Amino acid sequence: MGRDTHALATGLFLLTLIIGLVGIVYWIGSFEKARDLYVISTRDSVTGLNPESTVYYRGIAVGKVLTVNFDPSDPLTILVEIEVDNNIRFTRGVFATLRLKGVTGLTQIDLQDTGDSDEWLLPGDRPEQRIPLLPSLTDRLLSSGEEILMKAEQLMIRLDRVLSDENEEHGREILRNLNVVTAKMPKLEDQLGKVLEKMPNLIDSTETTLGQIGDLTVDLKAAANSVKILGDRGDALVTSGANVGDVLTGTTLPKVHQTMNELQSTMDQLKRVANMLEANPQALILGPVKTEPAPGEPGYEEPK
Repeated sequence: MGRDTHALATGLFLLTLIIGLVGIVYWIGSFEKARDLYVISTRDSVTGLNPESTVYYRGIAVGKVLTVNFDPSDPLTILVEIEVDNNIRFTRGVFATLRLKGVTGLTQIDLQDTGDSDEWLLPGDRPEQRIPLLPSLTDRLLSSGEEILMKAEQLMIRLDRVLSDENEEHGREILRNLNVVTAKMPKLEDQLGKVLEKMPNLIDSTETTLGQIGDLTVDLKAAANSVKILGDRGDALVTSGANVGDVLTGTTLPKVHQTMNELQSTMDQLKRVANMLEANPQALILGPVKTEPAPGEPGYEEPK
């Protein structure tokens, strides 16, 4: 009985000693490790974020969350105090997001840097030194969930229209036409083969025809030259005819007209002579009978 009690006391002493040593080592390690204080500011929800949550910088654990409280000067703003190892330095381009911790529903701080600033961010709780908390990919997906659902609904409506009975019948008709075309392909290949076999003869015939067309072109050029020469001669003939017409109009026709007038006058005189001889044949020997001048003629005298 005494031996068992002594063994139990010894075991409890050793267990207490080990726990104390571990606590001392952890306390000393935490004490010797200096950290800087930073403040993260956000107006969004921080569901799942609690004190002692781990803080990561580019995937490496660099600190933890100290407190999560509302800003006394602005109740809509949430301030998250974090402590980070003092050997980690941030630029003005640093920002924070929340990331889930497995399937527990808890969240952790994930710090990233945009890389577009060379100015260092000093630790502290001043407003100009606060790190902004931006929505994570999950938050953006959740916030746009309603829009995604609306687009998905519109997509389903369009798919339903595409897969309607009428369009389905059209698709079947297209497939039937394709089957008909496929069935006719062998015949078309045979006909195409025959056409290709006749291509050399067709090419020879074409070359012969082109040669004949070339000869015909030469003949046509010669005929065109002859027509041109004939046209030049016709122009000369027309010019000569015009000159002859001018001569006939200006000289010959007036003379012919004068001759015709003289011939008409002679014919009138011959007609009068013939009338006179017919009325008095003796006039050919005795001369014309003298008659008294009529009134108005030269030598007329009124009777007394």
